[in-house]
This record gives sequence, structure tokens and C-alpha cells, in this order.
Amino acid sequence: MNKREGSLAKQKRIRQLLLSTPYVLWSIGFIILPLLMIVYYGLTSRDGDGFTLENLKLIWEPTHRTTLLLSIKLSVISTIICLLIAYPLALALRALRLKSNGFVILLFMLPMWMNFLLRTIAWQNILEKNGVINMLLGAVGLPKLNIINTPTAIVLGMVYDFLPFMIIPVYNVLSKISDDVIQAAADLGANYFQILIRVILPLSKPGIISGLTMVFVPSLTTFVISDILGGGNILLIGKVIEQKFKMANDWNAGCGLSLVLMVFIFICMAIVQKYDKDSEGTGVW
Repeated sequence: MNKREGSLAKQKRIRQLLLSTPYVLWSIGFIILPLLMIVYYGLTSRDGDGFTLENLKLIWEPTHRTTLLLSIKLSVISTIICLLIAYPLALALRALRLKSNGFVILLFMLPMWMNFLLRTIAWQNILEKNGVINMLLGAVGLPKLNIINTPTAIVLGMVYDFLPFMIIPVYNVLSKISDDVIQAAADLGANYFQILIRVILPLSKPGIISGLTMVFVPSLTTFVISDILGGGNILLIGKVIEQKFKMANDWNAGCGLSLVLMVFIFICMAIVQKYDKDSEGTGVW
């Protein structure tokens, strides 16, 4: 019997290995190898002299340092705005007690099915001087707003594009909070504000941390939004890296700056791992 069980276990491991092979090959080809290339070019000189840290030190040049700080500033602002919008909305959706979380996910993922570039261009048409907003303001006799090609336009674009990445993990965690816990707090004399601060907010921390990470990272690395809504006048670090690759054809400098950004990504991953060990905030269904 033990021999038969051992044979079945061996067959199960073989099946699991065969099923995981396509994913392993995909990971090697599209994740591991590109990362190794970034590390190689980022830590070697352009003339092929060997190992160097000069590409990493480029981030301390005044121009690059300014763009990095501006990128962090706008990313933090857009992330905070997303949280302020997403959390009350997630609470309202939880109060509706919808039977299927899938419907809520579908509701917020529908705009994401449209091409990212088209969504950003649509916001350009809305915010431009003769756009929809200024047309409406002019129709009621109000002065026009000069939003396009400003940091405000970039933040609006980031919030619109990345808001679903905040709503979904927050709602996912809130929907798992038992009503019995909230009812118990109410029975002990807590009002709604106290329940929100002392019960709901601490229990929803994994979703908040996941949402903050999922919004902050793409906001920090984006270059399409700043290029279109900023009119090319506002440089963010993502745009600088793109220019290193496309315009300067300097892969070493581009990879070096990319390695610096990867530090922020690893920090965010470590924070998520610490506060969301059970993947409560990243689970969708």
C-alpha cells in the first residue's frame, strides 16, 4: 500500500511539473532574462570596460534628481487621492451587500479594457483649453481653467487610470469583514465613527497597503501620462528613462536608472509582504 501511495505521489509531482513547465518557461523568457539584462547593462559601462556603478550614480545628477523627486511627489499625491476616493466608495459598495464580488470587480475593470493610451488621450481632450470642461465653464459664464500641460493634469490622469487598483483590494478586504464583528462593537456601545476607526480601518489595513503599492508603483514609473497630459514639458523619471533608451540609445544609463526605481518596487513588495501575508488585499475573487 505504501509503495502504491508512493507511486501515486510521484505521478502527481510529475503532473504538477508538466503543468508548471509552460509558466516556468514564460517566467524565464519574459521576467528573469529581462531583469538579468537590466542588471547587466546597468552595472557595466557603455564602452564595455566592465563593472561600474556610474550608471547608478546618474540619479544624483541635478536633472535626474529633480525628476525623481517630482515623480515621487506626484505619485504620492495621486496615491493619497486614490485612497481618499476609493475607501468611502468601497465602504458604500460593502453596505450594498452585493451577492457577487465579481460584479463589482467587473464594474471597475470595464474602463481598463479600453486601451491605456486612448484613455489618456481622452483626458487630454477633456482638459485642453478648448476641451469639454472649458466649454461647459464658458457656457455658464465662468472663466476657463488652464489645467492641461500642468502637474495637476498629470495627477488627474494618474488618479483616473490607477483608481481601480486602489478600489479593488480595499473592497476585497472590506467585503470579508464579518458583520458579527461590527455588531459586537456596536453592542459594546461604539458609535459608527468609533467602529470605523477602531474596527474596520485596522482590519482593512492589508487592502489599504496593497492598494497604495498598486497605485504608487505604476504612478512612479509612468511616462505616457506625463508625456500626453504634461505636453512633454514636465519630465518625470519614467520619461527620462525612455529617452535614455530611445533618443540617446544609452541602454547602460537607462538600465542604471531603472535599477534605482526597482529599489522602490522592492520596498513596496516588502511592505505588502509584511502587512498582507495572506494576500487578502491582492485577492480579487
